[in-house]
Amino acid sequence: MEFKDQLNRVITIHKTPLRIISLVPSQTELLCDLGLESSLVGVTKFCVHPNYIKRKATIVGGTKQIHFDKIEALKPDIILCNKEENTKEIVAFCEKICAVHVSDVTNIEDSIQLIKQYGTIFNVSQKANFITQQIKSEFECFNAFIKDKMKLKTVYFIWKSPWMVVGNHTFINSLLNLCHFSNYFEAFDRYPEIDLDNHTYDDVDLVLLSSEPYPFKERHKIDLQEKFPNAKLLIVDGEMFSWYGSRLIKAFRYFTSLRLNLL
Repeated sequence: MEFKDQLNRVITIHKTPLRIISLVPSQTELLCDLGLESSLVGVTKFCVHPNYIKRKATIVGGTKQIHFDKIEALKPDIILCNKEENTKEIVAFCEKICAVHVSDVTNIEDSIQLIKQYGTIFNVSQKANFITQQIKSEFECFNAFIKDKMKLKTVYFIWKSPWMVVGNHTFINSLLNLCHFSNYFEAFDRYPEIDLDNHTYDDVDLVLLSSEPYPFKERHKIDLQEKFPNAKLLIVDGEMFSWYGSRLIKAFRYFTSLRLNLL
């Protein structure tokens, strides 16, 4: 059987994969929600959902640095990667071992496509369709809620030292726009560094400090308030903004609660 991943790479699989390695936390969660946790033989140290998965599967490293010897020893049928999370070198090495699927998700449509691809590859299309229908239903309800809400000029921080924010062509940016959080740095690509030493952003309405990948805390709001004197600063659940699999079922209700707290 031949499939195409989200980079349009052709993947050849002779039978339904029974030994899976996932190098992406949100995809690990999705696989478990698809009923495939017993097939997961390898995960990353950042695969924290479900909370027991790292006790059941072998930890093969992080998302940028992995132990190739551990991956080889697990004899996987397929390895699941992501264009943003994993490096080209990792993908190239993994391809020497077995089939590799690479996801590339920048919006809701991409997320749904990925879930359906997994449904086909792993022969769980019925469960995949159920999850996508749940996401679409939650998305529809959220759109009805958000349509009349004011747009807020928003900065979304993902890192400190250096200070880094979310820019365009990212999944987080697409979700910010859905929430009517107009990304202040949308003119910049990906994850730009910004200068806080020589500039004050007095026209920003809202600053969101993500819980991941950098674990922002309440004390960081104090550091930033003088640079964003007219903005409200909030710590937000980074998983809700960046995990693009089955987590989306929960995300839209989280966004609704977030918006209601800003009224």
